[in-house]
Order: sequence, then C-alpha cells, then structure tokens
Amino acid sequence: MKLNLKRPLAFFDLETTGTNIGTDRIIEMSVIKLYPDGSEDVKTWRINPGMPIPLESSLVHGIYDEDIKDELFFKDLATQIAAFIDTSDLAGYNSNKFDIPMLMEEFLRADVLFDLDNRHFVDVQNIFHQMEQRTLKAAYQFYCDKQILNAHSAEADTRATMEVLLAQVARYEHTEWEDKKGNKSFPIVNDVEALHKFTNLNRPVDFAGRMIYNEKGHETFNFGKHKGKTVEDVLKTEPSYYSWMMQGDFPLYTKRKLEEIYTRWNAKKAADRLPKPIQPKPQEIQVVEVKPAESSVKKEFVRPDVKKNNHQVRPEHKPYKKKNDEPDLPVNEDMLKQLADKFKKGL
Repeated sequence: MKLNLKRPLAFFDLETTGTNIGTDRIIEMSVIKLYPDGSEDVKTWRINPGMPIPLESSLVHGIYDEDIKDELFFKDLATQIAAFIDTSDLAGYNSNKFDIPMLMEEFLRADVLFDLDNRHFVDVQNIFHQMEQRTLKAAYQFYCDKQILNAHSAEADTRATMEVLLAQVARYEHTEWEDKKGNKSFPIVNDVEALHKFTNLNRPVDFAGRMIYNEKGHETFNFGKHKGKTVEDVLKTEPSYYSWMMQGDFPLYTKRKLEEIYTRWNAKKAADRLPKPIQPKPQEIQVVEVKPAESSVKKEFVRPDVKKNNHQVRPEHKPYKKKNDEPDLPVNEDMLKQLADKFKKGL
C-alpha cells in the first residue's frame, strides 16, 4: 500500500558504539527517504566514531574497529546528512527514545543546525508494542511474513521498519483501540500526523524522556526525586537542580530543552519584578467654596473699662477694703503728730 504523505518521510536507523546517548557514537546510518509520489531515495553512511567499538556492540551489529578506521567522522558528514533529510518527517523503530536523540547529539557536537520543530515523528515500535508488543524481528515476521536477511545491518533494519509500518497501517486502519483510561478510538490511519500522535503518547520534551509534557501541557520531570513535578516548580524551589543537570552526564538535547525552559522562566520572573504602570485616577471635580465678601468698613475698637496689673483685674468703682475689714478710727492729735514727724524725716 501507499502512505498518504504531505511531505517526505525519512525512515532511518543507527548502529552505534553503545546505548548511552550522551557518550556513545554513531558508526553507521541508513536513511530511506519516501516521497509523496511513492518514490524513494536511499543513503547509507559508515562513520568513524573516534573511539573504540566495544566487542559486545560489534557482536550485535557486526561492525568492528577495522571496518570504520578509514571512514569520515560525523562532523565531516553532518552537513550532508542534514541536507539529505532536509525538512522530512522522521520514522524509525524505537526512534523517539534512541535514534532521534542520538542523532541530535551528533549534530550538536558537530555544530550543525538540525531543527526538530514542526516535524512529525512516527515510532513504529510504539505502534507495535501497543498493538502486539513484539520485537522488530517478530514484527517483520508477524506483519510481513518475512525474515530479516542480514539482521542488524542499518539498511536491512531500516527497510524492515518501513515495510512493517506499511503493513501495520493496512492491518489496523479499522481496528478499535482502548487506552488505559478506557477511551476507545481508531488511531491507526493512513496519515502521518495521526501516527505521530499515536506513537508519541508520552509527549516527550527531549526524546530521551527525561522531561515530558503533563496533561496541562507543562514540562515535567520524568525521573529522579522530582519525577512528576513541573520543571518550573523545581526551578523555584531548588534552583541548583538546573546547574546539576547542565553539568551532569545528560544528553546535549536534553540540556538544550532544559535551558530553553530556564530562559523562559527567568524572563517571566524578571517581567514580574518590573513595576506595574500606574493607572491614572479619574479626574475629580474640585468644589471651590465661595465666601461672602467682607465689609470694607472697619469696626471701632472699644476698650473695656478695666485696669490690668500683674495679679488681677479689679473694677475701679469697687471700694477698697482692708483685709480685716474693720471700721476706720477717728483722727486725733497723736495721729497728726505721727504724720508730721514722718514728713520731717522725709525732708
């Protein structure tokens, strides 16, 4: 069958030195670019990882140090790989958790811009695990009734993945599915956007799954002691957690997304600290009190008929009385003599 595509869909698979997204490297990459008209382009690169390939990894994919010692480093191929994928949507097997974050790490190390925004991501493993829960080999056998020849080579696995998705769409397009909450739907349809939604049910922020979106659309930690808490709440209560993650052994893309959240949170915090503009008060009507005009004729000052001293004010018409209030004695000769003597002394 033919997929309904609005733009190319790039199926890809990686073979690596190991499974640690932060420290391991790509040694082989294959991309099948499927176009809306049904045509396809295929590219495969062998890559020198710049580090020894562990024997346990070589035993899985069959690529040894001597096989890639003369190949180019990823930084020398990054621009070519990015140009080939271009603006295609991405599809793979377990690609959301491993291949996409691993590829982004290599692009970031090479300092080559590869924007994941506005792309759709179809993880074939998620469809398979939610509908049948098997491995790629079993999926290929189950859906396509074929055996993978040269399994664990990038191109063979990539082609098997593409054929499995085509068979899944044909098989489940009219199959009802029930989620953990009991909601029923028909999620497998011939549309990349719908398949993107179904294969990204956990809604990862960084693909490595360290942060996911909760039901309200807020970035939330998905590991460690802060699992289930929003990133912004943790930044408020424990700001040092940001530094710990940025300095820790986390994938570069995880750090980039965390830095974006931190920058946005800091800008919001700074905006909240700015003084709010003062709202103009409604203009009040001033009431002016008009006083009656004062008369220009001065009033004549009338001095009260009283005498003032340091002790009291006494009306003059009131007769003076002695303290003992005794009646005056009649004037006699002795009194006159005393007065005469007194005046003589004063002279």
